[in-house]
Amino acid sequence: MKSKLLLLFCALPLMAADPPGFVVWSASDLKAMDKKLSAKVDGQKFSSEQLDKFGNHYAMMAHREGDGSAELHEKDADIFVVQSGSATLIVGGEMVNAKTSAPNEVRGTSIKNGTEHKVGPGDIVHIPAKVPHQLMVGNAKFTYFVMKVAQ
Repeated sequence: MKSKLLLLFCALPLMAADPPGFVVWSASDLKAMDKKLSAKVDGQKFSSEQLDKFGNHYAMMAHREGDGSAELHEKDADIFVVQSGSATLIVGGEMVNAKTSAPNEVRGTSIKNGTEHKVGPGDIVHIPAKVPHQLMVGNAKFTYFVMKVAQ
């Protein structure tokens, strides 16, 4: 009996460990990332950082302090959760001056005949692969958690 009890206590730490690939990003972690990204904004008023990668998807944080270019991901869907700020998201329509900017990535100057959606903190957005989209934030700050999923 004593040996069975000892075996149970030795096995408990192994059973309590998180499974591989499990991650929690706390609200305070994301808020700290917001400040970090704000300090790294580039000439296009954008900064981002990949948080982790998992098979066919990865997580990142993105921060804007100006309008984004129009974009289309040929193989990835975007799922994002707005952390702070507000923006107008334009989706659909057709990209103006579309050019391949990287493998499976297309950028343009704007979107013609897209639909506009106001988004703010707590909003969750899913943009399928091959759908043009553009975030318009003006001169405000806008931070969002992004999950990119290969389709």
